[in-house]
Amino acid sequence: MTVPTVLAAGLVGLLAAVGLLLGAIVGYTDRLGHRAIATVTGFGAGVLIAVLTLELLVESHEHGSAPATALGFLLGAVLFSSINRVLEKREAADRKRCGECAVQPTEEEAPGSGTAIAVGALIDGIPESIAIGLTVATSGGAGAPFALVAGFFLANIPQGISSASGMRQAGRSRKYVLGLWSTVVATSTLAAVLGAIAFADAGGTFLAGLTALAAGGVLAMLAETMIPEAFHLNRRFIGVVTATGVVVAILLQ
Repeated sequence: MTVPTVLAAGLVGLLAAVGLLLGAIVGYTDRLGHRAIATVTGFGAGVLIAVLTLELLVESHEHGSAPATALGFLLGAVLFSSINRVLEKREAADRKRCGECAVQPTEEEAPGSGTAIAVGALIDGIPESIAIGLTVATSGGAGAPFALVAGFFLANIPQGISSASGMRQAGRSRKYVLGLWSTVVATSTLAAVLGAIAFADAGGTFLAGLTALAAGGVLAMLAETMIPEAFHLNRRFIGVVTATGVVVAILLQ
C-alpha cells in the first residue's frame, strides 16, 4: 500500500461524504418544507440506485463471479437491516426524516435517542465509504471513478438536509447537529482509507464479494431511510423525480 493510494482513498472519501455536511447546514438553517425535502431525497435515491447498479455491482461482477456478487449483495442488505432494526428499538428509526412528516423523538421523550441517532448516522455512511476504499484498492491508487464519487456526493446532500431538519425540529442544537455530521464526514473518510489499506492485496473474487456487500448495504439504507422520506405525503410524480436522479447518474458515466 503506497502513500498515494492512501491519499487518493482519503480524498475521494472526503469529497463524497462532505455532501452530508453541506446538506446538514442547509437543512438546519433553511426551513424547507417536507415536499421540497422529499423531492430532493427522491432525486438522491435515484442517483444511488444508478451508482450501486452501474458502478458497484458491475465492478463486482467483472472482477468476480455471479454467485459471489449475489451472495455479497444479499449479505450486505441483511447486515445493514439487522443493525437498523436494533437502532429502531432505540428510537433512531426516523433519523433521516425531516420532522414534518415523521417527528424525531426529543431526548426528553426518549432518553438515549440522540446517541442512537448519532450511531445510525455513522452506520448509514459506512457501506459507501467501504465501497470507495475498495474501488481505490482495485485501481492501484488511481482513485475512484468520477461517477461514483459524484453520485455519492449528490445523494448525500438530501440525506443531510432531511436528517438535520428533523433534528432541529426535535430540539437538538446547532452544535449537536453540525458536530454530528462533521464526525460522520471524518469517519466516512477514515473508513474509505481503511478499506483501501485493508483490502489492497485481496483477490479478485473476494474483492468482488466485498464490493457487492457494500452495494447491498447501500441499497438497504436507501430502502429503509431515504425512500420512506421521499414517498411520504409526496406521491405525485416522485417516481419521475427518482428516475431523473438515475438519468443524471447515467450521464455522469
